[in-house]
Amino acid sequence: MTATVSTAGVSKRYGAVQAVKDVSFTLNAGETIALVGHNGAGKTTLIKLMLGLIRPTTGTISVLGEDPARGDFHVRQRLGYLPESVSFHMALTGRETLSFYARLKRVTLSSADALFERVGLAQEAADRPVRTYSKGMRQRLGLAQALLGNPRVLLLDEPTSGLDPALRRNFYDLITDLRAAGATVLLSSHALTELEDRADRVIIVDRGIKIADGTLDELRGIARLPTRIGVRLADTGASPGWTRGGTEWKGGASGLFEANVAPEDKIALLHDMTADPSLLAALSVAEPTLDELYAHFLKGQSPT
Repeated sequence: MTATVSTAGVSKRYGAVQAVKDVSFTLNAGETIALVGHNGAGKTTLIKLMLGLIRPTTGTISVLGEDPARGDFHVRQRLGYLPESVSFHMALTGRETLSFYARLKRVTLSSADALFERVGLAQEAADRPVRTYSKGMRQRLGLAQALLGNPRVLLLDEPTSGLDPALRRNFYDLITDLRAAGATVLLSSHALTELEDRADRVIIVDRGIKIADGTLDELRGIARLPTRIGVRLADTGASPGWTRGGTEWKGGASGLFEANVAPEDKIALLHDMTADPSLLAALSVAEPTLDELYAHFLKGQSPT
């Protein structure tokens, strides 16, 4: 894979405050990465470092082969950024706003209408003042601004804030298209549930320290959290052999039984359960969620 962003031993200190401490990672072309952590964990500081808006106290950062704080302007032209709280001049129209940012970025705005359509903004909104926009419309305008110049690296801070469920789906469809075109997309968000099936990788930070980095499957392998298996028997009076084994089953509503199963026991149990499918009315398998993994890794960092 082609690396587009790399950090090596990066730290950032503001006086007595250590915002980021010895963080190293690599982001690759065609990859969607979720950057997660609570407020104050260092996510926004890391984004500002990658943008070249601030410089690390120690360590090095490379974006598209150059130091973003010292490199040529063309590197910044290939970066797209959506801040958590977008702010635009309320008197400008959407079209004027995009034209303004295109001039700042020194890129050609070939078709504002096409960009509006791409982010789900109605074309009639293009010539309305931004003060008439809803929060969701301003968020989509911010995304359009981030897409100016077809960036190779997109850094998006809470990008779905203010978007309704339908627009969130549209947003992630757009992210899928960008990823397929080879862009690196970093999503910093608290919305862990919606990131779970959409991120190739997850980086978890806590108090400025990177505490986990990997795919969901890799993080599950490290955490070794149990898998939840649910079953409803076709005959509620039946007692298959696997129900009398070492697994602790708990009864629930409508005859549903659930158990938490260790990773090393999961496959063998499922093999026994499905040996006679006629015994089962329903079967569900729930792997540890990103919320649960996040809580697990944070707990591992808690002071004793």
